[in-house]
Amino acid sequence: MKQTINPGHEKKTLTLIDNIVYSRRTDLEGNPLDLTMSILLQNGNSEMRLAAGEDDPKEDHSPKPALLWIPGGGWRGADKNLMLGEMAEFANAGYVVASMYYRSSAQGHFPDQLIDVKTAIRFLRANASKYEIDPERIGVFGRSAGGHLAAFAAMNLDDYNEGEWEGHSSSVQACCNLFGPTDVLGLMEIEEKKFADPKFRWHKVEDTHGGALLGGDPATMKERAKAASPVYFVNPAMCPMQILHGDNDPIVPIEASSDVLYEKICQAGLEDRTEYYVVQHAGHGTREFFQDSVKELMIGFFDRYLK
Repeated sequence: MKQTINPGHEKKTLTLIDNIVYSRRTDLEGNPLDLTMSILLQNGNSEMRLAAGEDDPKEDHSPKPALLWIPGGGWRGADKNLMLGEMAEFANAGYVVASMYYRSSAQGHFPDQLIDVKTAIRFLRANASKYEIDPERIGVFGRSAGGHLAAFAAMNLDDYNEGEWEGHSSSVQACCNLFGPTDVLGLMEIEEKKFADPKFRWHKVEDTHGGALLGGDPATMKERAKAASPVYFVNPAMCPMQILHGDNDPIVPIEASSDVLYEKICQAGLEDRTEYYVVQHAGHGTREFFQDSVKELMIGFFDRYLK
């Protein structure tokens, strides 16, 4: 059967560029460590360029807003591409989507992870023309531990700007925090009450995700946990933030994280730049967060502040 079809050319093609080194660091034992990211973007017809030596003439290479995806995993390390399949809608909406790996809690202790995030943001600005990024329009989003780091980056603090790509800003213009443990101290105190339960996964503060993140003397972990909690750093420089959290989250209870963050934001008089959505029946990163309606909510938020 032979037929002629006319699909049009409205949808743009996507290109994935993987294993881009954005920073060179060392781990806790002094071993060299290349930190990488992948970038998904509407970058023309890449295989056509290789085969024909030219791009599809319909392609648009004008600068685009960028979003930096920060993975979760309890700060213990997660492959940068695990959730990349869920990012296609954002790239199709016209965003350059970068997904990063940052030092795990076995490779570095806080604030190493935040330093890595800020370095990645500076990398995107330093290489904006190469990846068709508008350096004035960069947002961050992340889930769980990545939501914590995204919320920290959203505070636009002058601190933690160590390493490469000096001369470029690490500020961001929008943030979506998906169920991030933004009050590390509050979460530790909840977990501490469960240590006596033999069925609980941890029995010492140093074994918790937060304890592994902080490292060092267990006796001072709760004291030091404040410095790793974005809820204590809300300030007028904070960019607009969207928060999504499930009301049935057993890992990062909403009352010890996003409720506290939203309260702090309101107390600082910044409620007008915040959208807080409680996701009914959702657990910790369950499929409710990745429904089309939720992604449309996220894209709509980023569109308002980055387009």
